Amino acid sequence: MVDQFLPRLRNHYHPHVTIINAENAAHGKGITKKIYSSLMDSGADMITMGNHTWDNREIFTFIDEAKRLVRPGNFPEGTPGTGLRILPINNLRVAVINLQGRVFLPAFDDPFRTADRLVAEARKTTAIIFVDFHAETTSEKLALGWYLDGRVSAVVGTHTHVQTADERIFPQGTAYLSDVGMTGPYNGIIGVERASVTRRFLTGMPVRFESEQGPGQLSCVIIDIDEKTGKASGIERRLINEDHPFLD
Repeated sequence: MVDQFLPRLRNHYHPHVTIINAENAAHGKGITKKIYSSLMDSGADMITMGNHTWDNREIFTFIDEAKRLVRPGNFPEGTPGTGLRILPINNLRVAVINLQGRVFLPAFDDPFRTADRLVAEARKTTAIIFVDFHAETTSEKLALGWYLDGRVSAVVGTHTHVQTADERIFPQGTAYLSDVGMTGPYNGIIGVERASVTRRFLTGMPVRFESEQGPGQLSCVIIDIDEKTGKASGIERRLINEDHPFLD
């Protein structure tokens, strides 16, 4: 889906920066160096991660060399990688921050106080700051969005695989979406083979999850940001699948 539609989306919207969350890219379990390079070749400028960051151990062999990859910044101190990258785009700088929520997820460092620290660091360089908040609940995501309103350009949620319909721009100029949604198998259950998920619910027994086969979908959001103020002026979500075809 990325190979097929990202070039068309880039041709339609002409974005300056393309950010992809890829924590499930290796069959739902982390990311590999080959996939990282492939996403870069497809048009990604930055890769964000989440709670499956370490599921594929290959990441330990390249994460410190991957200058276009961020993992949640509130992971424990000493964890490989970084939660903030500054991306040069022409004569501008774009900061990309990755954070992970704590509700129904491992209780890592406070994402709100980590956001304070990383945003303060980013604002020394640029007013254009994008935050990927990888979290389970809409309440935690919405709370961080309001908390950072006026201090960052956008707070976009990931993790639940289901695109939400609550895109907006907060009063102080921060674009917000609770979850951008999943890019992956359209007819699965959040991407996973339906039969195995149903078996898990029916029996309560451990089941090996595999990706569903068949048609795919791509979820994305397009955000307009004033390059001088760093404030958002527009936000549009897109969902591409066989029921919502892409129209140039």
